[in-house]
Amino acid sequence: MGAIVERGFRFRFYPTPAQAELLTRTFGCVRLVYNLGLQARRDAGEQRQDKIGYGATSAMLTTWKKTP
Repeated sequence: MGAIVERGFRFRFYPTPAQAELLTRTFGCVRLVYNLGLQARRDAGEQRQDKIGYGATSAMLTTWKKTP
């Protein structure tokens, strides 16, 4: 049986000012959505002793997308 080989690659990236702004905005949105999902799951567990699955989280995401 062959050994598992893990490799990593590093790349340097020099974004233009427009790309840097878009990346900052995108990462900010990702962080917001992650934190909203985490808070929803945490609240459900603490308050209702309930678990929120993928389907419910996905439905919440659809609602969150409609907010500015």
